[in-house]
Amino acid sequence: MNSIAVLLPVYKKDNPQFFNTTISSLLLQTYKDFVIYIGVDGPVEGELDAVLKDCEGNSKFKIVRFHENRGLACVLNDLISSAEVDGCEYFVRMDADDICVNTRLEKQYVFLQEHPEVDVVGGKIEEIDENGNRNGKAITYPLTHVECRKFFRYRDPLAHPATFFRKRFFDKAKGYRPEYRKNQDTMLWFDGFMNGCIFANLPDTVLQFRVAKDFYGRRNGWKRAKQMMRLRMEINSAMNYDISANLFAMAMAVMTVSPTWLKRFLYRIR
Repeated sequence: MNSIAVLLPVYKKDNPQFFNTTISSLLLQTYKDFVIYIGVDGPVEGELDAVLKDCEGNSKFKIVRFHENRGLACVLNDLISSAEVDGCEYFVRMDADDICVNTRLEKQYVFLQEHPEVDVVGGKIEEIDENGNRNGKAITYPLTHVECRKFFRYRDPLAHPATFFRKRFFDKAKGYRPEYRKNQDTMLWFDGFMNGCIFANLPDTVLQFRVAKDFYGRRNGWKRAKQMMRLRMEINSAMNYDISANLFAMAMAVMTVSPTWLKRFLYRIR
């Protein structure tokens, strides 16, 4: 029985070439004892469906197809439930366009064995463009739980697609909040902190994070800005953060409604 489930949601707008590269990076892992749970969020067709059909019949994959598009949080909750029924004790997040470093699962699994108090571990990520080339930006996250909690006053303390969870994280945090189609990862970290989960990150690069051409355009608009502001104010109050957290939240809201060229510049230097 495999104890590790890789949670890999996919939907109709995902790029089939990127998705295929994602799968290949998982199959090339140095640690082999895992199953890839692919959650298909609504109907897919064409080349993307062909990639999925290539995975069918391979014992390394379990494909769960959902009739309608419900969003990432719902798909992840259902995949977790399916994997729990199969006896999985660990859950790995992966997005359909990123690339795993081939030692990722081995390093994160070993870390959790050596640190039994930790409920979730992430790691450093490096950005790549649509052609898979590094763009020069790497993001290092705080290593310890105390540092992660401090960091959360400004930004998410882990890169969501680079995380490796124990089952008990979701037992404590009660899973993803299905009402959040956006910011479901931020709410998961909030629920984790509020329910006693212990966070950590590796100093090593574990993931290549793809930044496509529409990355900055997808993160804009007054509606999203207001939602982010309300969310962060609620989190800052519950976590007893100081006024600097609220000021930063305001700055991020302004960034959200900024022109794409300015957003790209600010994102690169933050």
